[in-house]
Amino acid sequence: MKYFLILSLLFFGAVVSAQNLDKVENQIDEIIKELTLEEKVKMCHAQSKFSSPGVERLGIPEIWMSDGPHGVRAEIEWDSWSYAGWTNDSCTAFPALTCLAATFNPELARKYGVAIGEEARYRKKDILLGPGVNIYRTPLNGRNFEYMGEDPYLASVMCVPYIQGVQTNGVAACVKHYALNNQEVWRDHINVKVSDRALHEIYLPAFKAAVKEGKVWSIMGAYNKYNGQHTSHHKVLINDILKGDWGFDGVVVTDWGSAHDTQEAALNGLDIEMGTGTDGLTSSKENAYDYYYLAKPFLELLKNGEIDESVVDDKVRRILRLMYRTNMNQTRPLGRKANQQHFDVAREVAQEGVVLLKNKNSFFPLNPETTQTIAVIGENATRMMTIGGGSSELKTVHEISPLEGIKKRFANATITHAMGYSSGPSAYGRVIPSHLSQDSLKRAAIATARQADIVLFVGGLNKNHEQDCENGDRTGLNLPFGQDALLDEIMAVNNNVAVVLVSGNAVAMPWKTKAQAIVQAWYLGSETGHAIADVLSGDVNPSGKLPMTFPVKLEDNGAHAFDPLSYPGDGVDQVYKEDILVGYRWHDTKKIKPLYAFGYGLSYTSFKINSATTVSNSFKADDVVKIKVSVSNTGDVDGAEVVQVYVKDVKSSVMRPAKELKAFKKVKLAAGETKKIELELPVNSFVFYDESINDWKLEKGAYHLLVGTASNQIKKTLKIEVQ
Repeated sequence: MKYFLILSLLFFGAVVSAQNLDKVENQIDEIIKELTLEEKVKMCHAQSKFSSPGVERLGIPEIWMSDGPHGVRAEIEWDSWSYAGWTNDSCTAFPALTCLAATFNPELARKYGVAIGEEARYRKKDILLGPGVNIYRTPLNGRNFEYMGEDPYLASVMCVPYIQGVQTNGVAACVKHYALNNQEVWRDHINVKVSDRALHEIYLPAFKAAVKEGKVWSIMGAYNKYNGQHTSHHKVLINDILKGDWGFDGVVVTDWGSAHDTQEAALNGLDIEMGTGTDGLTSSKENAYDYYYLAKPFLELLKNGEIDESVVDDKVRRILRLMYRTNMNQTRPLGRKANQQHFDVAREVAQEGVVLLKNKNSFFPLNPETTQTIAVIGENATRMMTIGGGSSELKTVHEISPLEGIKKRFANATITHAMGYSSGPSAYGRVIPSHLSQDSLKRAAIATARQADIVLFVGGLNKNHEQDCENGDRTGLNLPFGQDALLDEIMAVNNNVAVVLVSGNAVAMPWKTKAQAIVQAWYLGSETGHAIADVLSGDVNPSGKLPMTFPVKLEDNGAHAFDPLSYPGDGVDQVYKEDILVGYRWHDTKKIKPLYAFGYGLSYTSFKINSATTVSNSFKADDVVKIKVSVSNTGDVDGAEVVQVYVKDVKSSVMRPAKELKAFKKVKLAAGETKKIELELPVNSFVFYDESINDWKLEKGAYHLLVGTASNQIKKTLKIEVQ
């Protein structure tokens, strides 16, 4: 029987691609019959830092995982967080997912997914731990740079092609962190209290899209609690919603060390437990893997009949199903290591994700043939950003710094550089002060700026603790390390100062009015310097749009408009008091002017929305509203605009936001060109979650379709009726 099973594994691995799912499921049933109880339990927990065991007796392979979501992480030692020291584990560092979201381009998301999936497959990974789709609730969240912004519709549309792209390689995407992991401070125990409506309307849609549309093969739980129960083994989130309502047929994996109880883990949907006791954060013991909650303690409960064997059978069935899709699928491609095509994808995403926020008197683009003196000031001009940040840290083949990219593109200019400030080295979980003299760095920067024709200040945040980094949040909205004061002094000696912000989060800009131009550059990965120079020189016309709202001050953000129980909580509980009014929903509904709005981004050309029409103004629940929009490039440079459609329920029985994004499309236009595009909005997307019936509800009546280029730049309003 053993040899029959091994041959069957090889054969039916190919059958998956032929959609012969029934045969695969039958084969899985046969395998489960052959497994001992000990072997079944063994498959449900880790054997090393990033792998779970197979069953050698039956030819069932191990599962190997790797951190993402911006690249395939360097190899980690078997039983510690130390790097293994391999020489062939370098990767392409792709831009952070905030940048991908800023492209508003689902086609690029698929390219990104295919490329990173190829590298994961080449490195023999079965699960890539990404993408991250937690919602940007507060600009202080240290892990926002790994996610896709504040809007659930945008995150949904952008994560689906990423997932599909990864999985074309026979590598499982693993959407994370399910759910409500929207801050890093106290993440391992904070108990989130949120309305059912906000849960379903804001925090779950991207996960739902990943399952229902992306057909994702695995999902990672989160560290935090929701309504008193840890989310990695949560009855409502996993059993009722994920595996019940959505019909998820894949594997639920813990975040590393996020399991807390054997009975709950067994009965509430957890399939593979990782990192418990060997997560580098908690104490370890000899043979620790045997003491995981889903190891010997689970086996004992099964043997004494406290838990039925059908429970472990369901977990094993899901794990085997994942294997048929990945390491037991003999038709999956071989993958490709980091190569020029992958670097090209990274550069293209970076180019389209850069957001031009301000451009007074067409300061940018700079003439690439200029012979002027350009002072590049700021630590971020030279600091590597693929290092640090926590689990998304990467060992990349190369990382082109902003200074290097600027020097190469503006080869005829005199380029000078001064750090201006120093943040200190990266360290996980703690801040290490710089040993450099901040006063000396500031004086040198001011002297450099005084003698330059143009100053490009490349600052922002970095991947240090309490910046854009896992396991800690920022302590404020302003730029750290004295950058605001430094900018004031630089602007006092030079009027031609542009600011390039490298960050994954919004920042305050008290110097905004004095800056000639402001560019939001994100973390752009391997091709950072080239992509920034592409935009600053005009080789690429910026087309990125903000995937989150930049508030003027922290208190303008909904999560921070209340007492500390809203953020960060009291150390035990946290209440999402802004409810469904997250990001632009809060600003627009409360009429709070943002510093820069969601969906906002400038171009080197100008656009005009000429008209927006629908074939009818009366629709039924199962109809799709088709909006035809005429868009013109009224400038003299080729470019791209993102047409955005928001929906407003004119008269609702419940409080609703002033507007909600329901469609968008990026359109590329040559100078002087006009195009007609069509956007589709299913009427059933106008629903709200009605807590009185615990279900979605569509109300008849008047709706406004708001067509614009940002949440606060509405150009056309269409009035329709839902019957």
